[in-house]
Amino acid sequence: MESDYIKGRGAQFNAKNKFLVQQYVHEHHEGIDEMMTLNKSTRVYYEYPKKIVNQVKSPDLAFSLSMNPYQGCEHGCIYCYARNSHEYWGFSAGTDFESKIIVKPDAPKLLEKELLKKSWKPLPIMLSGNTDCYQPLERKFKITQQLLKVLVKYQNPVGIITKNSLILRDLNLLQALSENNLVKVSISITTLNEKLRLKLEPRTANCYKRLKVIEKLAAAKIPVGVMVAPIIPGLNNHEMPTIMKKAAEAGAMGAGMTMVRLNGAIQYLFKDWLEKNFPDRFNKVWNQISQIHDGQVNDSEWGRRMTGTGPLAEAITKLFKTSLNKYYSGKSMPAYDTTRFRKSGMMNLF
Repeated sequence: MESDYIKGRGAQFNAKNKFLVQQYVHEHHEGIDEMMTLNKSTRVYYEYPKKIVNQVKSPDLAFSLSMNPYQGCEHGCIYCYARNSHEYWGFSAGTDFESKIIVKPDAPKLLEKELLKKSWKPLPIMLSGNTDCYQPLERKFKITQQLLKVLVKYQNPVGIITKNSLILRDLNLLQALSENNLVKVSISITTLNEKLRLKLEPRTANCYKRLKVIEKLAAAKIPVGVMVAPIIPGLNNHEMPTIMKKAAEAGAMGAGMTMVRLNGAIQYLFKDWLEKNFPDRFNKVWNQISQIHDGQVNDSEWGRRMTGTGPLAEAITKLFKTSLNKYYSGKSMPAYDTTRFRKSGMMNLF
């Protein structure tokens, strides 16, 4: 029923956690069970890990190190691959992921401790590899801001991907890094259709704000690109050329894309979301997602999981490459400069 739909959230129920033997779940979210009372407010949990910089082993990604000041994300993007990681904390990939957020207050201290190690070699660190480092709670906790201050102090390169306009708050820190080729920013834009955006990623900045972020970052001479992700056949694949064109006009220097893949519990969450929001095209979208993953809605095989396979995936990839050549010819993101790193965190005057 429409009255049961949780507005402002992507997931509409808590999926089973494969790591838990006993748990409360909404087993029949189609309405057979009585409606479970789901907490619509956000709860904060604190975590104090021993380290904050993590190695990334995936050959599909262009970075080898990442750090995540938060676990879980209020943005509520229904397709988010990071949802499954919430299960490791004893939570669900569903509504828990977007309403039970883990913050790591010691992250800046842990980063500085890492950079001070004799074994540390200056390499770009991605903020974030899992959930958005500029999600709404960052306005209060400012952990990402503190991390950037540490990176400025030691002049270590960083990459940032976000879909939140809050990044503009830290424009001065980003400029301090960009002066020495120490930062690259990627703004994620999934759709220019605001009705779709409100359903697909309900608590994110609207698409026009994101284009404005690209424009302001570019004006401040901060290297910025656009990530058109994920591509969901039947929902937003036709928008890709327009998104890339508008981002280029705003000042984006490069573009990337990934295909949607519904790994783990996300398969059930997305299916429920699709049935409730787009019943008229459910079969079309679901079948096309299966087409790009060889008959499955997920593919975990490195090298193809983010690009897909088959005629439909090839057509989408060709459209991306054509748009890239058309709107980004002669443009490129500058290389990181790792020679600027200051081991002591102090400027060498001699």
